[in-house]
This record gives sequence, C-alpha cells and structure tokens, in this order.
Amino acid sequence: MRGLRTAAAVAAAVALAAGAGTGVASAAGAAPAGAGACQPGTLKATTTDAGGSQYGMNHAGTYLRVQNTGKTTCAISGYPGLALEGAGHTALKTTARHGDTYFAKDPGAHRVTLKPGGSAYADLVWTHTGAGTAHAKYLQISPTGSNSHSVVPFDQEVDNGTLSVTAWSAKLPTS
Repeated sequence: MRGLRTAAAVAAAVALAAGAGTGVASAAGAAPAGAGACQPGTLKATTTDAGGSQYGMNHAGTYLRVQNTGKTTCAISGYPGLALEGAGHTALKTTARHGDTYFAKDPGAHRVTLKPGGSAYADLVWTHTGAGTAHAKYLQISPTGSNSHSVVPFDQEVDNGTLSVTAWSAKLPTS
C-alpha cells in the first residue's frame, strides 16, 4: 500500500510539474456546460493497440483508452496523468510530455463527452535506445489527472522515463 501511495504522490507531482514547468494544460480540466465532469470512480483506463502497431526508429507506442463505466454521460478534457512503476510497484521517475507524438498529431485539450460505455483515446509513445533506461513493469494512468488511477501492465524499457502523450480524443489519434 505504501508503494501505491508513493507512486500516486509521484504521479501527482509529475502532473503538477509538467503543467507548471512547461506551460501546458493540466492533465484534465472541469467539463464545460452540458454533461458534468467524469468522476474518477466511473472511469477505467487501459492500453490498447486498436489502431495497429506503433514501432519505428527506436520509438514504440500504444493507445490509452478511458471508458465511462458509470450510468450517466460525463465529459473529460486535457491530458492523462502518467507514472511509471518498476517491479514491486516502486515509483520510477517519469516525465510526461504533452503534444504531438512520433506517430500522432495532438488534437489539443478539448472536451470529450462520454456516454455510458463510451471511450476516449490518447496516443502514448516512448523511445528505447538505452539512454538512462527506466525498466518499467507497470503504468499508472489517471484519466482526469487526479490521484484516482488505473495501474496496467507495461513491461517496457523507457529512455529516461520520458513518455509523450496526446490529449484525450473521441477518435484514435492519427498523424
């Protein structure tokens, strides 16, 4: 439990630092008028290769998918909060870069309305050249940038613990 709290604290700090240090949008903002903001307990985040494989020039990638598991329509916006974990769920230094990835154009932070069972997607990319490699075993995904997150298997070598991610979108991000 302590490792999860530590990892959650690291994820929150990374999200805060990434937003404050680079002038990018926070992980997610409150939903504008219309559907209310999605509540963390009603969202399930996973990785998916729904759009096909993403490999090339020492880059690798996958898509993130967040699904509304609640009973009401809600909205999210912005970028997912991310944190890498090592074996035993130990927190690893993680830097999340918001914007275009090697494989997809960033749609920019915008409101995405999710009906019950509906999904939104983001593109997640990293390099694996061996430079300051973080040996990740798990990935924390916070759909709204809060401390509420999903932990998914993520057995990857990630250069310097740096991940590139697009904003959430109703469709799979493309180039």
